[in-house]
Amino acid sequence: MRVFQFLVYVFSDNLIFGFCAVTFTLYTGGDRGCLFQRLSRMPLARVLTKAAKQALLTPGCGCQTAAIAVRTISFSPRQVTSDASFHSVSFSETDHPKVLITGGLGQLGVGLAKLLRKRFGNSNVILSDIRKPSSQVFHSGPFIYSDILDYKNLREIVVNNRITWLVHYSALLSAVGEANVPLARAVNITGLHNILDIAAEHGLRLFVPSTIGAFGPTSPRNPTPDLCIQRPRTIYGVSKVHAELMGEYYHHRYGLDFRCLRYPGIISADSQPGGGTTDYAVAIFHDAIKSGKFECNLKPDTRLPMMYIDDCLRATLEIMEAPADQLSMRTYNINAMSFTPEELAVELRKHLPDFEISYNLDHVRQAIADSWPMNFDDNNARNDWGWKHDYDLPELVTTMLNYIGSDSRIARAN
Repeated sequence: MRVFQFLVYVFSDNLIFGFCAVTFTLYTGGDRGCLFQRLSRMPLARVLTKAAKQALLTPGCGCQTAAIAVRTISFSPRQVTSDASFHSVSFSETDHPKVLITGGLGQLGVGLAKLLRKRFGNSNVILSDIRKPSSQVFHSGPFIYSDILDYKNLREIVVNNRITWLVHYSALLSAVGEANVPLARAVNITGLHNILDIAAEHGLRLFVPSTIGAFGPTSPRNPTPDLCIQRPRTIYGVSKVHAELMGEYYHHRYGLDFRCLRYPGIISADSQPGGGTTDYAVAIFHDAIKSGKFECNLKPDTRLPMMYIDDCLRATLEIMEAPADQLSMRTYNINAMSFTPEELAVELRKHLPDFEISYNLDHVRQAIADSWPMNFDDNNARNDWGWKHDYDLPELVTTMLNYIGSDSRIARAN
């Protein structure tokens, strides 16, 4: 028996280097002509046929060459076979996960990075975005440039940094997405496909947030369960339903460890509104302290589910750490409180008696809000992995006023 092995490195537009090994094993007996016909029809082997034929027709041992078994091995990160099986590196297999956060300079990324670095160590959490970070963010821990629409760059980051957890925060929010649908489609859908393919290829544990915007006017609104009809009316909502279904498909088909939470409106003091319909619930605190007045772009009785950012970030960590056998589903609702602009104003007046609120409707945002849930049913999250919120409306208002008021006093003193 004689073995010839040819290694070919092929450059392609989806890979930096693809790898193909063609092994020719020689046995006695058989018809070489049929072999060459089969071999010549194989695209990658065609270029080797001439060299192989020359080697086969000049045996060095004097024996008759008869039959050849040909094996072709190839791999592409964008092609997943039907019998593929992926697994995520579990927490027990490494000291700590190595985490990459995309879209890290948005409302949630910096806060989540801070929480995860306290838990897993500063060097184990990498924040990424396409924007320039502030000096404080840049010096607080690892930060790199990452464009989710650049597949090769993203894949290189995952490989070079040995990423095991990927938190995908890159997205255009509801109001901004409606103003630029092509960009929202590219970022929220095409970018997601890149993330899914890379996570599947490298066996990552993947978290993709969803939203109250994943529901529409035909969904039950009070309360909205985990499983019900979803027909959103915004590109943001459509892209999030797409993310939920694609993530669950990759989980059931390929074993991808996909995890998803439907966030309510998130309220935080240390970030500016980012173009979402629930942004009024952040802006109202800044204006209340600055001027004692606020103009709301939603109706006073518009009820939406809300959550303080600390609860949101803790829920994200908890779902990522939850044992897989405790998860009865891959996408969960989470909730903390539900209120209207008028109810929020009433609670604010307990601290700022002279606070005034007026209303100047933004009809686009109002239509979006009217199609969203008024309250989330999150019993599955509470039963499966022990979700429990800490902040109700009174605690939220007190915390926000203390935080923003402290910053305002420092700014005035400076």
